[in-house]
Amino acid sequence: MNNTTYMGIEIAMRGLYSSQRAMANIAHNIDNVNTPGYSRQVINQTAARPLLVANGAGMLGMGSDVVSVDRVRDTYLDEKYWSEVMYLGEWSVKATIIEDMQTIYNEPSDYGYTKIINDFFSSLQSLATDPSSPAVRAMVKEKGIALAKYFNSVAAHFDHLQDDLNNMVNAKVEEINNLADQIRELNLQIYQYEVMGNKANDLRDYRGYLVDKLSQLVNCSAYEVETGLKLPNGEKETRFVITISGKALVDHEKVVHLKCESRETKLNEEDIENLFEVSWEDGNKLILKSGELKAYIDMRDGNDGQIGSNGESTPNCKGIPYYQRKMNEFVRIFALAFNEGIIDIDGDGVLDDTEGHVDGFTLNGNTGIRFFTMLDEYGNPLSSAEFEARALEYAAKLGITDDPSTPWDERLVAGYQNITARNFSISFDVEEDPTENIAASSRAGEAGNNENINKLLAMRHNTYMFMEGAPEDFIKTVISSMGVDGQQYNQYLDVQEGIVMQINNRRQSISGVSLNEEMTELVKQQQIYGAAATMIRTYGEILDILVNRLGI
Repeated sequence: MNNTTYMGIEIAMRGLYSSQRAMANIAHNIDNVNTPGYSRQVINQTAARPLLVANGAGMLGMGSDVVSVDRVRDTYLDEKYWSEVMYLGEWSVKATIIEDMQTIYNEPSDYGYTKIINDFFSSLQSLATDPSSPAVRAMVKEKGIALAKYFNSVAAHFDHLQDDLNNMVNAKVEEINNLADQIRELNLQIYQYEVMGNKANDLRDYRGYLVDKLSQLVNCSAYEVETGLKLPNGEKETRFVITISGKALVDHEKVVHLKCESRETKLNEEDIENLFEVSWEDGNKLILKSGELKAYIDMRDGNDGQIGSNGESTPNCKGIPYYQRKMNEFVRIFALAFNEGIIDIDGDGVLDDTEGHVDGFTLNGNTGIRFFTMLDEYGNPLSSAEFEARALEYAAKLGITDDPSTPWDERLVAGYQNITARNFSISFDVEEDPTENIAASSRAGEAGNNENINKLLAMRHNTYMFMEGAPEDFIKTVISSMGVDGQQYNQYLDVQEGIVMQINNRRQSISGVSLNEEMTELVKQQQIYGAAATMIRTYGEILDILVNRLGI
């Protein structure tokens, strides 16, 4: 009995082990069909090294060997996915935030700006028909308070939203740093496995999954760099690197974190205090091009590209500071026109001095009272006299002097810059005693005179008060602008969702696990296993005949 007899058993055993290993791999694939980031694995099976026959008859085959288990992955599609998903993250965040901002305006509704401004001017119209009525004057006061509180509420909600976005910026920075640390640890584990010639398939899958998440947060590039050395198995040694705008976040075992620090000076005049500035931990400036982090910063700081208080440009988008600025612009111009009568009457771009509330007379014959002022630092409305004193003090700090060539006091006009949507209010005089301090008359001592109120009513339809037109046109333009931006963000989001979905479907078609394919392969390997087992059983019968029945 020669070696060929036992060689047949060895070849059958190799087939048995190969199919056994293949079925184990199939089971691994099926178990991970729902594992995020998992790549389908396949066995790399080759013919075993043949045996040279001694008599020169040729080479005798020795069956098969499983030399490796490889992950099925397309690097190009991974890089394509990473370069596109960051835009999906950006537009997804912006579309969500601008919906929240639209809700703040509460338009159209029974409690929005249109209803409130209508009620205010309707109360003035009622006062024009009965200038001496205490009840109507009280109603004018209440509608004036409602108008002021609307802007206070909008500004307060924008402040709360800006604070929320600021917290999200900090949370996203922490998430980026955490992902970077996890990827660094995986780099070391993968290297330790592969330096010995093994395949770290599952670890590489998980690392790719973390890069998927990271690339949605911030614009990053991930790639492997050859070191010039070789591993013991002959393959080239590589280092995994992740960069943000060219600077390394992860360089194999090294990580440079991002950090958040409170700004020393506000970027925008309209900002709340202690907003975070994001930079590299080593002090370098962080350049963001897309991703969720950029979206949160854009919507938190965006002021349509205006130069900020610290001399730096703001993000070129209409975020919270932009709409706060528009609200401030409205209340300043509206209060200046309503109080002082300083308004562009004929649309020539030059402010005219006409009659405002301050030029009218109250029931007791007083004049010089302003209807709108501002809240002090304790939340109390300023009187007309207190407001004027603060205005002159503010102008003095700015070095503004009265210009005799204008029909109004330039210092007083400058003082209206202190009014914001946050502190907009009716004056203490009107709030304390609307019966005596609302100036409806154009002449003293005429209780039934409504000429001054009629001039104030005419301001509602003055299409030259703002660049956008009348007061209602201004707010409608602001809300329409927000609506257009929201539609644009959603359009960008829809397009980006389609692109990312297409790329991901292509990735899944290559790397994803198909249960139908795996079951088909399982049946195939089961048949191979059965055939190999039959071969072993057959050789066992042959050996039984040779040993036991032939008496050898």
